[in-house]
Amino acid sequence: MTPLARTPPPARRWARITLGAATLVVALAAVLTVVVTSRSPLPGAGQLVTVTIPGPASRFSARPAEVYLPPAWFARHRPHLPVVMLLHGTPGAPEDWLDGGAVTATVDSWAAAHGGTAPIVVMPDINGAVDADSECVDGPAGQAETYLTRDVPAFVASRFSAQPPGARWAVAGLSEGGSCAVTLTLRHPDTFAAFADFSGLAGPRSGDGNDLGDTIPALFAGSRVDFDAHEPAWLLAHRRYPGTGGWFEVGDADDEPLAAARALEPAAARAGIATRLVVVPGGGHDFVLWRQAFADALPWLVSRLSG
Repeated sequence: MTPLARTPPPARRWARITLGAATLVVALAAVLTVVVTSRSPLPGAGQLVTVTIPGPASRFSARPAEVYLPPAWFARHRPHLPVVMLLHGTPGAPEDWLDGGAVTATVDSWAAAHGGTAPIVVMPDINGAVDADSECVDGPAGQAETYLTRDVPAFVASRFSAQPPGARWAVAGLSEGGSCAVTLTLRHPDTFAAFADFSGLAGPRSGDGNDLGDTIPALFAGSRVDFDAHEPAWLLAHRRYPGTGGWFEVGDADDEPLAAARALEPAAARAGIATRLVVVPGGGHDFVLWRQAFADALPWLVSRLSG
């Protein structure tokens, strides 16, 4: 785990609807009814919704998620849109992608250039608390892997009429979330067709030193077998991933993530993954890089999910 370097967030310009899961669908249905009956054009910007995503399979105690619905979601004949799941780091929270990550502005810009169409972007909690560190595995911090690969996709597909998990789903993340995006895709290729790793490490790591001597007992109860089953290098050496895409973006001043990206990208290519590696001159471990990385990767992710 690499702690985040934080930068002051820009002022927010987006109103949110904050609702519990039980009442969300009623409110959104009302919004959709207004759009349909008024025969109005698509809204000029997407809508941001804060919602609690339950964990019936995982029992994971998650903080509220953020969901971006593009203008096309409000169309009379609403398409079943693809989904990009965006993961935060530690310390962190889902709204980090809104504050420092400028997700709404980036996706709105894409939608404006494509007739209002863009992916649904879901930003779930991966840790349960601001300073927790699940590394997106089923471990001491809770059943995070099950939550992210079963509960979140099932909820989003059902509640927002999105494409089902699989060929039209991607997962991306920053720092810890970047490592998670790689591992989750490699372990669950039937759920995610592409990943984007922004400044992630080589795999799940626990402790300030990112040492395997800390990680294996802390996250995998001392089991090297379980660790290997979550380690991207091991998975890429033992499995093939035809049809999967992987984007790596990292700053050249960010030593450990840079080394990880330079090792994982060719290994992913050898395993059949269509890869891209972007190394940003002078880039560090911060939201300056991650804002740009998401903007860089979004067109490529959309192309992977539209094929």
